[in-house]
Amino acid sequence: MPIALLALTLSAFAIGTTEFVIVGLLPTIGADLGVSLPSAGLLVSLYALGVAVGAPVLTALTGKVPRKLLLLSLMVLFTLGNLLAWQAPSYESLIIARIVTGLAHGVFFSIGSTIATSLVPKEKAASAIAIMFTGLTVALVTGVPLGTFIGQHFGWRETFLAVSALGVIAFIGSLLYVPKNITHSKPASLLEQLQVLKQPRLLLVYAMTAVGYGGSFIAFTFLAPILQDISGFSAGTVSLVLLVYGISVAVGNIWGGKLADKRGPISALKIIFALLAAVLFVLTFTATNPWLALATVLVWGAVAFGNVPGLQVYVVRQAEHHTPNAVDVASGLNIAAFNLGIAGGAWGGGLIVAHMGLIHTAWIGGLVVLVALALTAWSGRLDRLGPVHAEPAEGSARVIAGH
Repeated sequence: MPIALLALTLSAFAIGTTEFVIVGLLPTIGADLGVSLPSAGLLVSLYALGVAVGAPVLTALTGKVPRKLLLLSLMVLFTLGNLLAWQAPSYESLIIARIVTGLAHGVFFSIGSTIATSLVPKEKAASAIAIMFTGLTVALVTGVPLGTFIGQHFGWRETFLAVSALGVIAFIGSLLYVPKNITHSKPASLLEQLQVLKQPRLLLVYAMTAVGYGGSFIAFTFLAPILQDISGFSAGTVSLVLLVYGISVAVGNIWGGKLADKRGPISALKIIFALLAAVLFVLTFTATNPWLALATVLVWGAVAFGNVPGLQVYVVRQAEHHTPNAVDVASGLNIAAFNLGIAGGAWGGGLIVAHMGLIHTAWIGGLVVLVALALTAWSGRLDRLGPVHAEPAEGSARVIAGH
């Protein structure tokens, strides 16, 4: 395995850590900066919004920039964003830092796959992409609980300083080992990307993604305060619960990919969305008991991201039929939809916390996930009525499970 690929994986790990670690730090940040939990939740929303905007817009605008130069520039921007968060004197400056970091995140994953595949022989391209994206999974398993632990014991600012150090290491690795002359095709223009958004079937898949993840993040954004204020866990124990959650996510990703391979994406997505909604409903009643809450969070992790492989395979199959010249664009926009869902879910969760209370985020999130289930069933029905048969090639969903 090329060392350059490890540098990309480390970059993905750092980016994944900074995206999700904020969930474990919301109570600490809110208390330190004197803002409410709903306001602290905007730090999740606005980061995700930066990713959703940055991915399509900045990728199109930087199409002529050499890939290595762009990669190094993104890691500089990422590191500066985290250093700004480390030294943020106010809530407003922390928001700016999060948006800046989110912009770097969006473009990194847009170009990362191209760079990864250029480092290996053609027959190993899919494996190279999967290896790079394991950085995100490992971030959930180790980076988020470790970052939460650092934030709770040494201060939340030190978490961002630690992530900045990861950014510097990833920058040095990319500088030393990523080749200078990486060939790449010019990415789609904004106009070409807008053409994809004119396809109703693709818009339906994006709605499935955004609504499904929006429902989950209504509650997930406020998981740390739920565990502390309702379940009675100490702040230090929350990082251990997040570790359990991350391990469960890693297992669930693999399971979700195998399920999509075996049963097809629509059948797999219906199963996973139904389980996700059920878990959120159950959490409403188990959150008051620490052991039952822990068991529920364990199951939640197994289904929370298990739909990623099926959604990505499904959007590619739809794009191959409806927009065959813009399959990469269609796939990238699904990642944007994922982050729009996170942004909307975190914002909506904040409103629920402010007006109803923490525990209501769980069952309302479950209702929203049921909407995603209904959209998935509708899309499957349209498949049966039309010419598209969105069954994946053998093993394709397993490759994407790294996402």
